[in-house]
Amino acid sequence: MDNKSGNKLRHIAISVPDPWKSAEFYQKAFGFKKVGETDSSLARGVYLSDGVMSIALLNYKSDQAAGEDRGKDFVGLHHIGVWVDDIVAARADAEAAGGTYYMGEVPVKGNIFYEVKYRDPDGVIIDLTDHGWGGAAKNVVAAADGPAFRNPDLVADRSGIK
Repeated sequence: MDNKSGNKLRHIAISVPDPWKSAEFYQKAFGFKKVGETDSSLARGVYLSDGVMSIALLNYKSDQAAGEDRGKDFVGLHHIGVWVDDIVAARADAEAAGGTYYMGEVPVKGNIFYEVKYRDPDGVIIDLTDHGWGGAAKNVVAAADGPAFRNPDLVADRSGIK
């Protein structure tokens, strides 16, 4: 399977009650480094990084900001972010694959950070940006033959899946 235009998963956001308390855990348990904080109209939080991925620990300010289907008190994986080469092409690809636009626009001034949010067919929120996230590195040298396929002969039982 070909990775379109070098798109990279580089951002994960977790909705938590206390971002600073959660950040302390991730720093102590895994050695992640704090690379920033946020206090926007949507959420307050802490940004961590392992040197490749950006992890946002967010406390949403309202149900609307968190997504009314989840609400501000939701705790858990909130969304993922994909660093793309071309935001226009990535948006078209997301829609062609069955994704639906959720919120956000590319600003008129091209050097301003932004995220355009889509929902996948299951409702998972995906941020798209071509500016990346603090603490994330877009291009990392992967194994020449790609990730190893675990248990290539295993065929999972799909009965009961709708």
